[in-house]
Amino acid sequence: MNWGSLTQAERDAAYNNSAAVPNSAALVRERNEASAAFRAAHDAALDLPYAAGARTKWDFYPAEKPGAPCFIFIHGGYWQMNRREDFAVLAAPFLSRGWSVALPGYSLSPEARLAQIVAELRMALDWFGENAKAHGVAPEKVVLAGWSAGAHLAVLLLGHPIVIAGLAISGVYELGPIRDTYLNEKLRLSDAEIVELSPLRLPDIPKPLLIAYGSRELPVLVEDSRALHAKRAGAHFAGALIPIAGADHFTVLHDLQDAYGELVRAAEGLVLA
Repeated sequence: MNWGSLTQAERDAAYNNSAAVPNSAALVRERNEASAAFRAAHDAALDLPYAAGARTKWDFYPAEKPGAPCFIFIHGGYWQMNRREDFAVLAAPFLSRGWSVALPGYSLSPEARLAQIVAELRMALDWFGENAKAHGVAPEKVVLAGWSAGAHLAVLLLGHPIVIAGLAISGVYELGPIRDTYLNEKLRLSDAEIVELSPLRLPDIPKPLLIAYGSRELPVLVEDSRALHAKRAGAHFAGALIPIAGADHFTVLHDLQDAYGELVRAAEGLVLA
């Protein structure tokens, strides 16, 4: 893709997942409704604050047995949309396999700059490390995952001490082009943020990182995933590249909702390895 030759409309379309998937609104509504039902049925440890903000809270779904590994999932939405509550249904398959699951919230742009969002989630992981045992989680068995913008955030936070491995799904790992799109109206990315918060420009963390994407994703997301995997492989760091056949940016999460799905089994393998 010759980015410099694209029109503004073409640049916007290159990152517009909702427009690229005709039934995206129905898929989002289905996920949100399923999450609301799941959350209502598992409300013992919700809205746990880790900071003073309205969104800086955890939803926690503990395993039946103490000492279980924990799957932490960071939601996406281009750092300016969505809520942790709308992804609660992703906890179901991991609970069925004996894991705990935790979902952190974070402030959104334009109220928060991207650097602040990263700082909030680092604070969230600090809180989790201090409180995990009280919730029956083994702090040495935490897999950090994220989808879309959440994948970008998970990669940036892979080096946190409580994290043993990561799973990044359908992420954006180079922020430079984002500044040339409609997304930057709220993000207002600075030169420093682009340099300091683009995983493809940063030293890699030598922890296992699975990088997944749907085969029907927008080309820029596929290329970012492949480029990040190639960069890490060049440094001999562990972690497979996992294309989910036939999946788009939204249906790729269906694999994460299946207790026997490829992504669930791959995440489990990060702890068992």
